[in-house]
Amino acid sequence: MPGSRKGPAPIPLRSEDASAYPTLDQAVARDEAERIAKLFKALADPTRVQLLGLLRARPGGECGYDLTGPLGISQPSVSYHVRILHEAGLVTRERRGSWVIYRICEERLADIRSAVGPAAGSSAPADPSP
Repeated sequence: MPGSRKGPAPIPLRSEDASAYPTLDQAVARDEAERIAKLFKALADPTRVQLLGLLRARPGGECGYDLTGPLGISQPSVSYHVRILHEAGLVTRERRGSWVIYRICEERLADIRSAVGPAAGSSAPADPSP
């Protein structure tokens, strides 16, 4: 039927339940939300996620030319994707003569982790490593 909803109806909050939730300003300030959204937009492409994975495996950095082979894309494509990551603050770059060395920015990754990490009051899963 047109206009019919699927799934259970939402459970209305009782007035005392509403006070248990933070206000939007307490949860995430607008400027912080915009900054985090920029990080997620930069990660909204599988090639850029793969680039971050490659750079994460090379803490000392990697030349853009060396990223073409593992990704199977051209140097201009690597430059385009790394530029987007750099503009979002996820990647730093350092020029060494005619080479550019790219490194992952761990601080921005920490911002992503905190945005999607466990909710306040919840316990994080135990670390399975010995």
